[in-house]
Amino acid sequence: MDLKNKIIASLEDQKNIFGDELFEDIKLSKRKTTVIKEKNNVVSEDFQSANNLEELSKLICECKNCILGSSRKKFVFGEGNPNADIVLVGEGPGADEDEQGRPFVGRAGQLLTKILESIQLTREEVYICNIVKCRPPGNRNPLPNEMEACIPYLHKQLEIINPQLILCLGLVAAQALLQKKDSLGNFRGKIMEFNNAKVMVTYHPAALLRNPGWKVGCWEDVQQFQKLYQSIKK
Repeated sequence: MDLKNKIIASLEDQKNIFGDELFEDIKLSKRKTTVIKEKNNVVSEDFQSANNLEELSKLICECKNCILGSSRKKFVFGEGNPNADIVLVGEGPGADEDEQGRPFVGRAGQLLTKILESIQLTREEVYICNIVKCRPPGNRNPLPNEMEACIPYLHKQLEIINPQLILCLGLVAAQALLQKKDSLGNFRGKIMEFNNAKVMVTYHPAALLRNPGWKVGCWEDVQQFQKLYQSIKK
């Protein structure tokens, strides 16, 4: 990684930990029908009619509601157990995910698999998805308008799965899902709620790859998450 990219990555990490005072509040609607305007035509995608994840994926996989839809290689819907008790939410696909159409399959995904294994969970038991379904250029954070266009799809996924627990991976995912402006440090260690699910927040695996010292904090977070899950399952 050259010096410029190292500086950019470092600044992103600092923002993910301490927040960004210039970051605008994210005000997103939870339910809406997507409408795409193409020249003089209006194409309506009534994805709210979907009864399961497969139907939902078919209804939204051609979405071009924001600029990310025009630059993607593959739409990354999500994968895992459609009846999962636990849903993991990241911010958006990276290069490997964009190539394969699957969430968390690169180095960060391999680390996520190990994190799950450390608390006796497998990828097949949980459901994994992102705030946005298409890769932001250069793996930058998704912009507010991109998240606003895409997050109704996540809300519908969560409505269909109806999980008991949600683990947000990183500050961007936490702020977007919870619609709350705060730092990662203030989110971590707390049990919050989204609809019927309890929500916790920890580091994004990609941040852990750049800053291995944060793995201790992540381990503390997922241990607490495991205890919460065990208490719910009793």
